[in-house]
Amino acid sequence: MRAVVCQRPGELVLEERPEPKRGEAEVLVRIRRVGICGTDFHIFEGSHPYLAYPRIIGHELSGEVLEAPADSALKPGQTVVINPYVSCGRCIACRNGKPNCCVGIAVLGVHRDGGMCERISVPERNLYPAGSLTFDQAASIEFLAIGAHAVARSALQPRARALVIGAGPIGLGAALFAGLAGGDVTIMDRDAERLAFATMGGLAARSIEAGERTAELVGEATGGEGFDVVFDATGARASMEHAFRYVAHGGALVLISVVNEDVAFSDPEFHKREMTLLGSRNALRIDFERVIAAIEQGRVPLKRLLTHRTDLAGVAADLPRWTTEKRGLVKALVQIA
Repeated sequence: MRAVVCQRPGELVLEERPEPKRGEAEVLVRIRRVGICGTDFHIFEGSHPYLAYPRIIGHELSGEVLEAPADSALKPGQTVVINPYVSCGRCIACRNGKPNCCVGIAVLGVHRDGGMCERISVPERNLYPAGSLTFDQAASIEFLAIGAHAVARSALQPRARALVIGAGPIGLGAALFAGLAGGDVTIMDRDAERLAFATMGGLAARSIEAGERTAELVGEATGGEGFDVVFDATGARASMEHAFRYVAHGGALVLISVVNEDVAFSDPEFHKREMTLLGSRNALRIDFERVIAAIEQGRVPLKRLLTHRTDLAGVAADLPRWTTEKRGLVKALVQIA
């Protein structure tokens, strides 16, 4: 079968790989759509901290069932979304209902080969029926579920002031679900075009363009009080460190993004606010289901979010180009016939 493989940083190829064999308690899936994520760009650029090359990339996946165990509720031809976080089911996190942060987690396309290929075999527990969703919609669930999970972690209350830092796909998802939870959402980024996209598309009520006056603008937006909940989705250490300053007394900071560095903060500033600091990693089945429901209800503007498209044969040229040509790019999909 054909698969897109990152051989090493800067080298992406389409090559033939052996057909997957369905393992015990696994389902063989024909991949139909793959979302291209910031993770895939980082893998290509060589900046991902958890990856060994070569690697079949791709973890935002939708497809149709080809073969399932005899006792499976899934049937051939059924449209499914793939949860790419393969957990052990035995560690302390899994036992406590948090397979998203499994001690031995293996993320498709990162720790093990992913789904930017024609067929894949995955554990049945990692497949969710997509209901009436199209392949495009189903492939968009994973990146939106990350934002939905972060909002759930924050316990955001209706009418609370929320700041989302980073207007990339993950930040836009967080802004969307913060708004659906009843929050009053402001989005921050250095890119004026991304901010306009977020506010004009109804994903945030207002925006702040990050720069020399950021702290001043945060004060103006909140009457000097700060935001009840701040989400950082930038993947930049400096931004994560600055985010502590924007949280109101009694508020919370949720770090969605991850960096392979230490993050420092002022302990007196942290304590005087009695701030809550939360990490948010991946997503749970309930988050996937929350996104599916929101899409089915027409509450997710996917036609605006899905901006670019290619196929397996085009990925080796298009993905490297999109690492630098970001104008107008929100989410790209790989279509597999």
